Amino acid sequence: MPIRPHNCPVLGRGRGLGLALAALSLGLAHPGRAEAADALVAVAANFASAAKAIAQKYDAASGNHITLTVASTGVIAAQVLKGAPFDVMLSADATTPEVLEKKGQVVKGSRFTYAVGKLALWAPGASQIADPAAYLSGAGLAHLAIANPKLAPYGQAAEEALQAMGIKTQVAGKIVMGQNIGQTFALVKSGAAPAGFIAYSSLKGPMAPKGGAIWLVPQKDYTPIRQDAALLMHGKDNPAAKGFLAFLKGKDAQAVKADYGYGPA
Repeated sequence: MPIRPHNCPVLGRGRGLGLALAALSLGLAHPGRAEAADALVAVAANFASAAKAIAQKYDAASGNHITLTVASTGVIAAQVLKGAPFDVMLSADATTPEVLEKKGQVVKGSRFTYAVGKLALWAPGASQIADPAAYLSGAGLAHLAIANPKLAPYGQAAEEALQAMGIKTQVAGKIVMGQNIGQTFALVKSGAAPAGFIAYSSLKGPMAPKGGAIWLVPQKDYTPIRQDAALLMHGKDNPAAKGFLAFLKGKDAQAVKADYGYGPA
């Protein structure tokens, strides 16, 4: 189940004779089952790992094929408006799909919240964060990574958390930004920043890093990160896209989301 970088052009979806033969054999084995279909899903960076696991389960269950392309929500929206052939959008917020619907890019009635994200402060080199405000504003912390709040909802949530702690001004000179939450996580993991506000999901799942200090930011300190899915106009007649969105609501997908640290929708 391939993942495309966000700037990778999509040249076509046919998989030639091999796919045709596979679909034919599938139809013979399951006479009542429709031919396999492909769908291109644009997914916010924070949900990439969970989306990959869910797409693999969907592919296996349906016989359809999902390709993921990963970027910040802002970048995905810009590409949709420029005509990118995405069938489905998995946003990191609820606002962007709503705006795209108003601009005629989303099938009306298709939007729903598929996950609720959680914000965490992660310091790989620390053993504990007993007083987050003192830790972040103290002289011992040189850099603090957050996602760009103009592009990524997790960056906006980080700013709100700093405001709630009363230290936004004190830490302003320490902040380094990733363009999306995936880049922000990489800044912290690589040591470029000793701490950062990241998606809690980055610290969950089988490939998550171990160790360090984690502070799960109280959800009262930031606007709930409702992450909405939407069927884009390009995918309005795509059975694989519609099937994937339905699967995203089911128990198998819900279990994956819980494993990756997302709250229930």
